[in-house]
Amino acid sequence: MEKVRRLRAMSSLCRQQAAYNSMNKWKLLAEAEYWDHLADLALSSYFQQCNAITNTNDVGPKTISA
Repeated sequence: MEKVRRLRAMSSLCRQQAAYNSMNKWKLLAEAEYWDHLADLALSSYFQQCNAITNTNDVGPKTISA
């Protein structure tokens, strides 16, 4: 999760720079989107790993009691 936080921070910095640097605004906004995309991938990977761990712990038949 620390990696996701750092990637989001990079995105935020790019957006802040874009607000003050009109010459490179579109480049910086594109870079912010790139960092957001990497953060989304990292977050997705994190939750897939969490789900994989949960699924391996839940191996075996489940009984339903009424």
